[in-house]
Amino acid sequence: MLEPLEPLEAIRRLPVVRFDGISSQADDDQLAVEAPVALVFNGISHAVMMATPQDLEDLALGFAISEGLIQSRAECRDVNVFHQTQGFEVQLEIASGAFAAFKQRKRSMEGRTGCGLCGLESLQQLDLRTLPRRSPAAAVVPPELIQRAFAALPDRQALNAQTGACHAAAWVHEDGQLVQVREDVGRHNALDKLLGARAWAGESTATGFVIVSSRASVELVRKCAHLGVGALAAISAPTSLAVEVAHQVGIQLYGFCRGAQVVHYTAA
Repeated sequence: MLEPLEPLEAIRRLPVVRFDGISSQADDDQLAVEAPVALVFNGISHAVMMATPQDLEDLALGFAISEGLIQSRAECRDVNVFHQTQGFEVQLEIASGAFAAFKQRKRSMEGRTGCGLCGLESLQQLDLRTLPRRSPAAAVVPPELIQRAFAALPDRQALNAQTGACHAAAWVHEDGQLVQVREDVGRHNALDKLLGARAWAGESTATGFVIVSSRASVELVRKCAHLGVGALAAISAPTSLAVEVAHQVGIQLYGFCRGAQVVHYTAA
């Protein structure tokens, strides 16, 4: 039975024993909460993922748009979050036209971190040619703006500062100002939360760029493509397929953004 949602607990304190090489002592530690989150569209369960139970409305809308299940915020009529014994359920009510399209392409998916490719029923469903394309020239980001954004990110990662276990995705204004951050134990979830937050607020993704505290996999590039994001910068490496798809859809892709270093993978 579904119950009204209680305040979400993103951090839990648990007892530990600490060793320092000489002695040990009882203590406690703050851990990031990881819980099953089910996404239900008009009464039909679509995905179950492990996520940090915070900003779940953002996660649901961002996932729905970034996976191409709906096209825009306007197609989401309502969203409600419920607490169950096993975890959380996010119920989305989407417009009838969007729901008809959703049922046609529905697939069963149960991913550990919200991976957009886990659970595809066939390789034919993995058609990257259908992703939206944009002109890449306007999305080129000067390295100093990427450096400035990453330098500001640690101070905005409140959950990670307390637990050391959360990824972050952040929206950066075209002048390099970091304006919005979302965190989660899953890098895909952090990005979906960020994109969902911007969609709820009606904020444009036509200018500015995304930075992530993780590697840049093809799933992250796909999600950005669905929302028209022009540039993605990661603190770690991209994969070869991520670079190929970024070229294909017109997204500028940067990796190894650490200190003064920035590697531009789509400059050619």
